[in-house]
Order: sequence, then structure tokens, then C-alpha cells
Amino acid sequence: MMLRYALRTVRARKGGFLGAFFALMCAAALITACGTLLETGLRGTIATERYAAAPVVVSADQNVHQTTVKHKKGKTKVKHKAKPIAERAWLPGDLATELRKVPGVREVVPELTFLAEPLAPGGAVDKDRPAYGHAWDSAALTPYTLTTGTAPKADGDLVIDRRLAERAHLEPGDRLTVQSTQSPRTYRVTGIAAPAHEVRHQTALFFSTAEARRLAAHPGQVTAFGVLPAKGTDAAVLKRSVSTALHGTKAPHGTTAQVSAGDGRGPVEFLDAAAARTKLVSMGGAMGGTSLLVAVLVVVGTFALSVQQRHRELALLRAIAATSGQIRALLGREALIVGAAAGTTGALAGLPLGSWLHGRFVAMGAVPATLQHTVSVFPPFAALAATLLGAWAAARISSRRIARIRPAEALAEARAERTRPAWGRILAGVALLAGGAVLVAVLSVLRTEPASTPVTFLAVVVLASSVALLGPLLVRAAVAVLGGPLALTGPSSRLARANLRGHAARMASVVTPLTLLIGMTCTVLFVQPTLGNAARAQAREGIRADWVVAAQGPGVPAEAARRLRTQHDTVTEVVRTTVRVGLDKYAAQGVTPGGLTRTWDPDVTAGSLKKLTEDTVAVSELAADQLHLKPGSPLKLTLGDGTPATPTVVAVYAKGLGFGDLTFAHDLIARHVDNPLAASVLVSTARTQTQLATTLREFPGIHVLAPAAADSIQAARQQANAEVNYLAMGLVLAFTAIAVVNTLAMSVSERVREFALLRLAGATRRQVLGMLRMEALSVLLLATALGSGIALAVLTAFSVGMTGEAAPAVTPLVYVAVVALAGLLALVATALPGRVALRVSPVTVATAKE
Repeated sequence: MMLRYALRTVRARKGGFLGAFFALMCAAALITACGTLLETGLRGTIATERYAAAPVVVSADQNVHQTTVKHKKGKTKVKHKAKPIAERAWLPGDLATELRKVPGVREVVPELTFLAEPLAPGGAVDKDRPAYGHAWDSAALTPYTLTTGTAPKADGDLVIDRRLAERAHLEPGDRLTVQSTQSPRTYRVTGIAAPAHEVRHQTALFFSTAEARRLAAHPGQVTAFGVLPAKGTDAAVLKRSVSTALHGTKAPHGTTAQVSAGDGRGPVEFLDAAAARTKLVSMGGAMGGTSLLVAVLVVVGTFALSVQQRHRELALLRAIAATSGQIRALLGREALIVGAAAGTTGALAGLPLGSWLHGRFVAMGAVPATLQHTVSVFPPFAALAATLLGAWAAARISSRRIARIRPAEALAEARAERTRPAWGRILAGVALLAGGAVLVAVLSVLRTEPASTPVTFLAVVVLASSVALLGPLLVRAAVAVLGGPLALTGPSSRLARANLRGHAARMASVVTPLTLLIGMTCTVLFVQPTLGNAARAQAREGIRADWVVAAQGPGVPAEAARRLRTQHDTVTEVVRTTVRVGLDKYAAQGVTPGGLTRTWDPDVTAGSLKKLTEDTVAVSELAADQLHLKPGSPLKLTLGDGTPATPTVVAVYAKGLGFGDLTFAHDLIARHVDNPLAASVLVSTARTQTQLATTLREFPGIHVLAPAAADSIQAARQQANAEVNYLAMGLVLAFTAIAVVNTLAMSVSERVREFALLRLAGATRRQVLGMLRMEALSVLLLATALGSGIALAVLTAFSVGMTGEAAPAVTPLVYVAVVALAGLLALVATALPGRVALRVSPVTVATAKE
């Protein structure tokens, strides 16, 4: 029976449920979009290209492993965890002998993959297709076949793929300069090759075997082995045979050889796509979690306003003997009906939204195109379930008061709002406020970005939730402060003051989304600059060099740095990577030890950089604190390519935010990264910029910059990286902005009868609109104060934890723009429904049935 009543109510009050429908629909769309990103990270396909003709691929393990054994109450628990390494791990070349002995193997093809960027005229190289070098002997793995010309034989020969030849207008006999792991070298194009199937995500350059080994710079090692089956051998059978033969076989540094087939070959080929899985899972989970929290807060507020608008109707139901359970059942079924319609619509809309979001991340470089967007029924169904649950819970929470009080009290409250919120609401609000304060306190001691970022946004949502519960009290406090000025500015302001004082709960429902919008937007916009500006400030203070050499391409070759070195000048090459201590990831760099203090000062607080060698390491204060290190301590770690090392700590420095947590000797790191070219070269010299540029004129794309210019380039890179976070949280902010408009429109639309009575009492149309504007401005002022206070508290705590100083980077102009945008939304969402409500004759409205 209650379901039939609920259907009739929804059918008769479509306009009243429109706001709740819209809020739930947006929530479902947002959750579905985030769910597709999460699913792509978990199950997204990485299709192979390079190894398409090799059914089985043998490669080195790309993970660091950790096994812990716990003995408790006579039971033994074994946990195994693995984390990916940053660079490519290599296999011993003599493993081919063992593979050729496996039954069913026709041929074993060793593969070398290394950096090889063609320096062709502008536009000839497709930036979306990174270029890699290989030995021509491994062309059969795709396979590539010559369409014209001959295979490379001499060290100066080169075969290029057909797409590059077409874009660069190259033919056999032409010359092409290639920047690889060594100095740039000009090769003679001897042939053009085409793949047997489409290769969309990479450019292939093939060298002679000897030259490929020189450029790969890993003597006696290979990237992988392609195993080709004998005629009649099934790929699955061959994989099992190879796995059995290699069981327990170790790579040079202890990593186990891995056997892949089918879709498992893609992650071996595209390491960046495999690493992006973790990033996308983290990003999708963070976005989805934040979206869900915001959606719950917004939806509960929307339903509370909807129930409040129907207070008289529900009170009459209570007066004619409807029980508390029947009222709760009615509102719950109404919510489920609206939630089902909104959830279905939103889930369907979220699928293209998720695809668009994935495409934007690919365009920004945050996610490689090789990780294909995956869509299944799980995200839409999860969004629908979350929407139904959220709608039902919101209805239950919103109906508690009207369902519990006696019928006579219900009728009395339908005419006049309660002067004080329920004690339960006040206590819950205080508890959330205390919880938010605890989160802010915790945030001030978190010193890593992965740990602090989720706490940052959680703190904003929790504090905004406390505002939602304590809203009526906050509105009354604001009226007490603003009452005097409002009373002196005309009849419209006096009417606004009376409404704010008499309908604090209604106004509080509007304050909450505005507070969340301002607080969340300021946090999103200023959290990255707070961290980035502090890091750049440390870098500026720590670079003593007169000039910085940088490259437009993959990096600065070692030969360029060698030419800059003289007896009186100091040249420091900087190469960057990521290492793991246990399973924890740390940013690291390799620097040239000789004369280091002339070009670089990380503010050493213990030890000395003069002892930096290939067997030692300098660590930041953060790393020293986390790992309990001091000068003389051994540090067991895993380098970027999986090589274990145990250097001795020789120095501890303060500027870890600007220079990374670990600093090694350059030559050590350069041997264990995919790109050994220097990210930058610091030069301390009396020579001029022109003289240095002249020395480097043979190196294409190399520029000599002043430290200030290099800092500007770094700022631009940080801004590009921050745009990914802005996009990730932008949808949440857009949803919040929609909620602001939705709530304001609902709040104004239900006051048609009130406006008519004011008109009949003598108020002009202009005065009523003026009253609405003053109400909106008062609410905006309160929301700005609350939202700004929340953002300032959270950003300050973030700054203290991450930088050691209470100095959040707040740009005044951006902050003013945020408040102005919130004000514009509030005024438009108030004025438009108000004007529509005032179009109807007041006599008609006043005499109509409620």
C-alpha cells in the first residue's frame, strides 16, 4: 500500500522531487565515471605490438617483493607483497641457451629495447609515438619486414619504420641523426621496414647488432626473449614448458625470470602502462571516495530541504493517524523511486563521462594510451546501488524528526520553525567538528604527499559536514552579527533579516553546499602550489651554479658535459630516478661528486658531501627520520632497475623537498636507469652564456639557461602536472556547484505563497527581489567565512606537514575569483526562480489550495 501512495506522491509532486532527482543523477554519473577509471586500472587491457609474433615472452621481474612471516598463538601467517620498480629490469643473455633446449621451441630471439629518439625536422616525429631502438635481429618479433633497402650491417647503418619515413620524407641513402643513450650520432638510412600489423603507439628504429648492444649499454644482458614455437606446438603448452624449465632461474640481480603469453605480453612491452595501473587505481579510488562523501553530504541536504518543504503535508498525515513507521516507509519508498530513476539515468550518463575523462588523462600524459579504457556493467550497477542506498539513507535521516514527534506538535512545527535544532543534531555536529580538528592535527604531521592528500580532502568534507549539522546555529549567530547593518539599509534588508532569523534551518541548507564549494575549491587550487612553491624555493636556494644546461629532448648527453669541463670550471650532471627502500618509494637523483659544493647546496645538517661515492648516499631529513638513519648507517635499497644495493649514509640534508630524498653518485644511477642522459647540468664558471652555447653547438636541442629561467621552466612543468589533479577534482567541484544552484533554486521555488502574501501586504516586486538578493548575499558572506576558514585550516596544516612552515600558497586573485563565482551562482540561482515565482498574480497564489 505504501508503495502505491509513494508512486502517487511522486507523480503528483514532480516539481518537488526534481531537485533530489537532479542531485542523485549527478552523483550516480560521477560515481560511474570514477568507477570506470578504477576498473581500467584493475582490468584494463595492455595489448602487445612489438611482441605480436612471439606467442611467449620471457622477461625479468619488474617488481620488488617482500615476504613477512608472523607467528601468533601457535599459528604462522605468511604475507607476500610486491611493488613495481621504476626502470626496466634486464635478463642475462646466456639464458637463451636454456630456452633453446625446451621442447617445442623453434627459435629464441633476444630483444634489446633502449632510448632512440630521431632528431628529424619539426613535425616529423609523432610525440604520441615514443621511439625505441632495437637490433635488426629482433625484427621478427613483430614482425617487421623490409619494404625497400637493405638490413643494417655496419655501425652507422639504420632501418626505420615506414610511418617515420613518410612523415620525415626519408628514403634509403638519406641521413638521420638519432639521440640515444650516448651522444647524438648521424646514421645512414639503409632500409625502410613495415610491420605485419598496425603499430600505433611506438616508433621503431633498427640498428646493427653491435651498435644496438653499444647503445643499450647493458653488456651481456637483454630486455627480453621472444620464444617462437615449433610447428604444431600450442602456445599454452609452450608457456608451461618454458615456465617449468626456468623455474627458479634468477636474473643478474636476483629477480626471477617471468614468462608471459597472450595479454600478459603487453605489460612487458609497455612498462609505463603497467605502472599506470596503480596510478589509475589510486586516482579513481580517491576521486570515487571523495565524490561519494560529497554526494552523501549534498543528497542528505537536498532531501532534508525537500522534507522540510513538505512538513505541513506530513504533519497532516500524522494528525490523521499515520504512524511513525508509515511516514518513514512512505518517505523511504519515495526516495527509492526517485533514486532508481536518477541512478539509472546518471549511471548511463556516467559511461561517456568516464570515457571522456580517460581521454583527457591520456591527452595530458597522466595515463598512456596503451592502457585501454575498460567498461563493464560493474561501475553502473555499483553507482545505482550507491544511489539507492544514499537516497534511502538520506530520506531516513531527514524524516527522523517528523516521524518521531506527536501529531499535534507536528502541526505546530509546520507553521513555525523550531527555535533550536535537536540535541542529537547539535552533538553530532560537535563530534564531526572535533573529528575534523583531529584530521587537521594529523595532517600537520604527515610528511609525504601520498599520505597527506586523502586526509586533506577528507578533512574538508568532515568539517563541511559539521557545518551542515550546526548550520541553524551558525545562521542565527550570523544574523546576530549582521542584524544591525541589515536593519539600517532599507525594507528589503529588514525582510531578509527576519527571514534569516525565522527560517535558520532553511538558510542553513543553502549555506552547506556553498561552504563546501568554496572550501573544496580553495583546497584543490592551492594545495599543489603550496607544495610546488616550497619545492622550487628550496631548489632556487640550493642551486649555486651560474648556468643550467637543459635539453628539449630526452636529456643532456654525457659528452656535452665532458666538453664543458675545464680545469677551473665545475660541471655537475643530474640524473633522476626512483628507488625503493623495502616497498616504500623514494625520489632519488645522481649527481657528479667532483666539486659538488660549488654548484649545489642542499643544506647539509650532518655529515659531508665530500664523501659521496658510488658506495655512499646522502639522504634528506625526512628519509633519515623515517628510516632512522644517520651518517655511517647502512641503507639497504633497490635501485630503479631492481639492482639491490647497500650504500653507507655520509650526509643528511634539509632541502629534500627540492632535491629528492636520496642523492647518489651520478655514475651509479646512470648505469641503472632507462635514460642515462642528464635531466640538467649545473655549471659553475666564469664563461658567458654565449661561450657555453658555442661549446655545445654540435648538440641539437641543448640550451644554456640562467637559474631563474630554469626555475620558470620547472614552474611550467609543475603547472602541467597540477592540471591533472585539477581535472580529477574538477568534476567533484562541478557537482558541488550544481548542488549549490539546485539547493538555492529549491529553496526559493517553494516560497511562492510567502512572496504572494508579502505582495498583498504592500511589498513591491522590487522589494521582494531585493530581499532575496540580501538573503543570498548574507548566506554567501557566511559561507565564504566558513569555507575560507576550513580551507585555511586544512592548507596550513598541509603546509606545516609537508614543508615545515605554516605558509600556504594562496593567490589573492584566484581566491577572489572563487568567491566571485560562488556569489554569481548564488545570485543567479536565487534571482531566476524568484522572478518566475513573482510572475503569478499574488491573489491567485494566496487563494489557491496549499
